[in-house]
Amino acid sequence: MKKLAIVTTHPIQYYAPWFKLIAERQNVEIKVFYTWSQSAEEVKDKTFGKTIKWDIPLLEGYTYEFINNVSKDPGTHHKNGIDCPELNDKIGAWRPDAILIFGWYLKSHLNAMKYFKGKIPVWFRGDSTLLDDSPGLKQVLRKYYLTYIYRYIDKAFYVGSQNKAYFKSVGLKDSQLVLAPHAIDNARFNDSETNNYEALALSWRKELGYTPSDLVVLFAGKFESKKQPDFLLKAVQKANLNRKSPLKLLLVGHGPLEEELVTLSEHDSNIKIIPFQNQSKMPILYRLGNVFCLPSKGPGETWGLAVNEAMASSRPVIVSNKVGCASDVIQPKENGYVFNYDNESELINIFNKILVSELKIMGEQAQRNIEQWNFTKIVEALENEF
Repeated sequence: MKKLAIVTTHPIQYYAPWFKLIAERQNVEIKVFYTWSQSAEEVKDKTFGKTIKWDIPLLEGYTYEFINNVSKDPGTHHKNGIDCPELNDKIGAWRPDAILIFGWYLKSHLNAMKYFKGKIPVWFRGDSTLLDDSPGLKQVLRKYYLTYIYRYIDKAFYVGSQNKAYFKSVGLKDSQLVLAPHAIDNARFNDSETNNYEALALSWRKELGYTPSDLVVLFAGKFESKKQPDFLLKAVQKANLNRKSPLKLLLVGHGPLEEELVTLSEHDSNIKIIPFQNQSKMPILYRLGNVFCLPSKGPGETWGLAVNEAMASSRPVIVSNKVGCASDVIQPKENGYVFNYDNESELINIFNKILVSELKIMGEQAQRNIEQWNFTKIVEALENEF
């Protein structure tokens, strides 16, 4: 059986399930080398401003090893935050037939790319896009540097059309590019008689003071500038000036903008803010809203996997054109809407059009559409390269 070494920083709820799926299928033997050893138990998220410990298992069903990270300031927030002197030797001792690396900018990940290039196939997975590019000397220099970096890669597994365009812009050829679509565990978000998510969400909505006829817009994520929860809040407030039945906005999360959001919503009964919720609650959480909104301006909203989660929870979505997944998973007016990230009136116009009854139909369509973006397709893409 062929052996694939996977290099990534820490257990992530979007990756661990398909690592497990590869192991279960037994077509390829894998071992995951985690390079942020300090994250073995929990992750200190600098933007959330808190320590995150997921309440779903992320280390079950596949072989892994945490490699000692000697960085004095460990983490993914700077290139020297991942410094694992033993990494290449540990991988080499396992004798893989190929290596898949997540993220090139971290010190030890880039070292591994350079070290294994020419010895075994070096594969790469990232989700960068060109959506935040702006013309100028800085961008030209960055492109030259990236073209140099990607010479160390034999294959890149792209997540969607925007990501593919990025890889091509830095010199990778079509023959080097393989679609491995960004996905979430769709089944975990689907409603059934066993989990009863819709009923649980209805009960939670009632606790929050919502009626069945209320149209609730949901935002769930980090309260940070790039995601624009403040922009969304102000747009909802302006839309409500001309509505007979006001929109309700539910903001869920933590982050640097939290205090500002509380101040902006202080005297507005249509706005509610509740804390970050862990993974086991998310399939219920997405159902609190009639529609999910991700109004990001970037930089760095390369995909937006929360969109996949909302759609798998049978909810339509409203996203800005800076959200990487928009061109792949959103079918305007069928399963969601796309607006220009800085155009408040465009977003307000969408709010003025939507109806609870229509959103239900769109949500059912969203769920059908997102089923095509699944872990099996990622795993098959990797297996087919051996």
